[in-house]
Amino acid sequence: MEKVYEKAMFIELKSLGVFVERQKQINVHYKDQIVGEYNADLIVSETVIIEIKAAESLCEAHEFQLINFLKATEIEVGLLLNFEKTPQIKRKIFSNKF
Repeated sequence: MEKVYEKAMFIELKSLGVFVERQKQINVHYKDQIVGEYNADLIVSETVIIEIKAAESLCEAHEFQLINFLKATEIEVGLLLNFEKTPQIKRKIFSNKF
């Protein structure tokens, strides 16, 4: 279900004229070497990462996943959206300056 919600949100944001990238690869670096990669569900205007879930409820692991995405980029704002019985939204901020 997550991919369905992701695609619908992508279509909606594009229809509003918002620049959005879907399943963008994020490289993870360690000592100037790529050691892994993440795929962000949506990146909006190169300033917000949106991670979409379809779980009974959000848990810490979902939040840590989003924070790891933020740490691997220069993007500082992330939204975690859950589209199950009771929709949930969590906003995460990570400053990469430190």
